[in-house]
Amino acid sequence: MRSKALSLVVTFDTTVQAMAAETHLTAHRIPGRLIPVPREITAGCGLAWKAPPGAGDEILNAMGEGKLDWAAMYELEI
Repeated sequence: MRSKALSLVVTFDTTVQAMAAETHLTAHRIPGRLIPVPREITAGCGLAWKAPPGAGDEILNAMGEGKLDWAAMYELEI
């Protein structure tokens, strides 16, 4: 069994938003990756961006710069 670690999870309302965020964040070398939404939360499309807990400001700045939409942001042990 893997040990759980604190992570930042950004959810999206649609798959298109999640895929656009993945493309933009990866191109700007923002740490993280696309994952299925953890069971502890719900999201519209079932995809989320998982990143280190300290990356919130960096992600928000990049998402704002790219005019990308997101639904919610959580800190979870996953």
